[in-house]
Amino acid sequence: MAVVSPSDAESFEGATVVITHRLRNDKHAEYEKWLEEIAPLCKAFPGHLDWHIIRPIPGLTETYTIVIRFDTEAHLKGWMESPTRARLIEKVRPLFVTGDDFFVSSGLDFWFTPAGAQAKVPVRWKQCLVTWSAIYPLVLGVPLLIVPVLRHMGVPDNNFITTLAVTGVVVFLMVYVVMPYYTKLIRQWLFK
Repeated sequence: MAVVSPSDAESFEGATVVITHRLRNDKHAEYEKWLEEIAPLCKAFPGHLDWHIIRPIPGLTETYTIVIRFDTEAHLKGWMESPTRARLIEKVRPLFVTGDDFFVSSGLDFWFTPAGAQAKVPVRWKQCLVTWSAIYPLVLGVPLLIVPVLRHMGVPDNNFITTLAVTGVVVFLMVYVVMPYYTKLIRQWLFK
């Protein structure tokens, strides 16, 4: 378990926790029932912004990933350390192969923290420079591919729809394709 603690000035940027639960075989139904119990309690907690579940792919993985966002690190910490969550984690613990693993970050730090890192995050100016250098070519190139596809599909020439599609593809590529490989490529400089 690794926890990133930003300075007090950064604590107003929001905070995200990525929780992974690796389940024992054939425990998915019980875990799903548990999710139905814990989700509304988490969502009702002060400062909650968002909740996403990435379910395992049948036959390939037994790991659930839950991404939860709060408006401040203090609110996120309040939920993660709450007696309610502790009680519910103890209730579901027999279903786990491993423990209640999680990583807490603020802002966009999760892009820059290697898996298993012990709270090492690059300085903000490097994060900004790397993010900008990754987004710039995507913002130039993605519209050249997406706009013709939208027009071919019969989607009307509407700036809001086009921008929604383009930004969706850019964010997807940033999170799942570009940043994981880009940060590995420049890791020595980034974490210097």
